[in-house]
Amino acid sequence: MASLFAPLLAWAASLRRPREVAASPPCAPDGSVLYAIGDVHGERQLLDGLLNDIVEDARRHEGLSPVAVFLGDYVDRGPDSRGVIDRLLDDPLPGFTVRFLKGNHEEAMLGFIDNPAASMDWLRFGGAETLGSYGVRASVAVADAARCRILRDLLGTRLPDEHLDFLRRLENWVAYGDYAFVHAGIRPHRKLADQDPRDLLWIRNPFLESVARHEKVIVHGHTIVESPEICHNRIGIDTGAYATGRLTAAVLSGRSVRFLQSRG
Repeated sequence: MASLFAPLLAWAASLRRPREVAASPPCAPDGSVLYAIGDVHGERQLLDGLLNDIVEDARRHEGLSPVAVFLGDYVDRGPDSRGVIDRLLDDPLPGFTVRFLKGNHEEAMLGFIDNPAASMDWLRFGGAETLGSYGVRASVAVADAARCRILRDLLGTRLPDEHLDFLRRLENWVAYGDYAFVHAGIRPHRKLADQDPRDLLWIRNPFLESVARHEKVIVHGHTIVESPEICHNRIGIDTGAYATGRLTAAVLSGRSVRFLQSRG
């Protein structure tokens, strides 16, 4: 007889459970306008153009405090990684609060500096171009530990101390209002404070395919998209600057989301 009443009992219990309330759209902090800048990858000219656009856009937000978050991957693949870091160190957005996140390419570069024999793969996915921007010629096919140590030592004679300090001080994530900013993404169903730093720099499918509502809406780069993606739980803005000639920034103010784009 109990089985006959099971559907009725389940229905009655459902009436006592609170209904799920749809989440309201994410909101930037009151009094602020947020700018998130996607993966630059050595494209100094695109960066210069986008910074000019951001400064002009911020002038239209009189009375709001501008915050800029760079999402990482400043180096590799493009022609002028050194020039990009020079620009970022030279007060790129006067009057802004500026935060710089680490990307997986910065982690790989630091790995080569610290242990070139164990990190020679860096040369194949952009490191050779970065070395070239510092005046060190290298082939992507280098697979000899001794040669990698020679390249690292040559880089050490060309890499300014302030550049190395910049790379070592990069942050893994920051949060403002209802948004959290990371390079690659997060591990779903895990609090931001408990994330594995490697996931923040490298994760793809478990994050990209998740429909879970995260602790905050995640603004990220790392995975190239044809145009910026806005999902209920994330905003992706890596438009492949080195390959497409398009560098993108997200503009978050109140509950609005807009994009700026520099084109080469």
